[in-house]
Amino acid sequence: MNIRPCTPGDRAGIIALWERVFPDDPPHNAPAKVFDAKLLMGDDLLFVAEDTECIIGTVMAGYDGHRGWLYKVAVAPGCRRRGIGTNLVRHAVDALRAVGCIKVNLQIRATNTAVRGFYESLGFEAEARLSMGLHIR
Repeated sequence: MNIRPCTPGDRAGIIALWERVFPDDPPHNAPAKVFDAKLLMGDDLLFVAEDTECIIGTVMAGYDGHRGWLYKVAVAPGCRRRGIGTNLVRHAVDALRAVGCIKVNLQIRATNTAVRGFYESLGFEAEARLSMGLHIR
């Protein structure tokens, strides 16, 4: 397995993975839209895990100069429980640390209890916060 920054040529593979792993995402999280918007950022914080040139995982990070965020941590269903997700998260956290980030946040759906344990095993803690959002488009 190799982890590297994504390239424009990874578009189809990443979109296919996200469609498979996140089938219930709302329309504003449409994989093609998210991929294209992230590539426009030019920050090299979308990483892929590949195995024999096939994309088997992703993690997208963001940094605003204050806090870092993780998004789209995805591992192909047939490749889970092999440490791919763990390595992707650690890779993204290291990349955020390298640009000066001191705290990394992420959000999970309250009903997704299985993934909560995964993030806790990596040192993430649930915080008493209320997540709010505003769709502006």
